Order: sequence, then structure tokens, then C-alpha cells
Amino acid sequence: MVKQDIDKLLAIGFIKSIEKATWLSPIVIVPKKNGKLKICMDFRKLNGATKKDPYPLSFIDEMLNTIARYEAYSFFDGYSGYHQISIVLEEKYKITFVTHWGAFIWKVMPFGV
Repeated sequence: MVKQDIDKLLAIGFIKSIEKATWLSPIVIVPKKNGKLKICMDFRKLNGATKKDPYPLSFIDEMLNTIARYEAYSFFDGYSGYHQISIVLEEKYKITFVTHWGAFIWKVMPFGV
């Protein structure tokens, strides 16, 4: 299951294999409610080293009040949206992960970062 997911991410170009890495995060296999398994990256060390954002997300009711007066608005879904955000080259090394099949670097924003 994990190998198939890694192969899928490689095939669609979301990740690429790398030889050397300065920052590696392990993968964690998490069971979903439907019984299937999901691959997650353990970014706890990265999160601990990351500068905290002084501007937290707005409350949902504040956001809805702000957009309520407009005729239309747009948004993107989590899966497709995250994978459309490119990562600048000098930051890609921070979200490198390791598996039994090698080390991989994300070319696009992984879900959950």
C-alpha cells in the first residue's frame, strides 16, 4: 500500500527521489475511519523549528460575515489545492521524507503542511 502511494506521487510529479538530504521526516501509517490506511509525514521536528505565525486564521463566522455581501467567491479543496502550490527550491529540503524505498522531496505543497 505504501509503495503504491509513493509510486503514484512519483508518477504524477508531486515528489521526486533524492540522493542526499539534510532534513528527513519519517512517514507514519494512520488508519482511516473506513479501514483504509493513509500515509502521513511526521513533521513534528519541522514544526518545532518553524517560526510561529503571529497572525492566526480568522474565525469562520468572521470570514462568512466578510464574504456574505458579495455575489460570488472562490476557494479550493484541500487535496487539489495544496498540490497546486509550488515550493521554492531553497525550502524544499525542509519537507523531505524517508521510506524503505529511499528519500523523497516534495515538489509541491503536501497536504497538512
